Amino acid sequence: MRQHVIALAVTSLIATPLLAQAPTAVKYVTVAPNDALASNIVGLDVYNAGNENIGEIEDLVLDGSKNTKGVILSVGGFLGLGTKYVVVEPAAVAVRYDQGGKEWKATMNVTKDQLNAAPEYKYEGKFDD
Repeated sequence: MRQHVIALAVTSLIATPLLAQAPTAVKYVTVAPNDALASNIVGLDVYNAGNENIGEIEDLVLDGSKNTKGVILSVGGFLGLGTKYVVVEPAAVAVRYDQGGKEWKATMNVTKDQLNAAPEYKYEGKFDD
């Protein structure tokens, strides 16, 4: 079974025009077989080494240089009640495509309790829908 570990930083290419200060000349990009799309990543359930579901990838944070700065996870709660958001470094989340199962998977080396104790992120200001 062939599996690829995808760095979340590749998704910053997708969002480049969203944060550009001024349009530049169009350059076309080839999507490589080991790349990932943001739509493949956002919405993934995240599991730890014990195969315990510890959260879901809700969003990606891009810095002013259009690099992926963080991954927003929804953690805790039940049926949407008591859920909170935390932001982790992209390197903390391993994302890969499982060829055998034909699905994307995300894993982290953390427990539910550690994520629940993490500082909460709130969508506010310009990030509040």
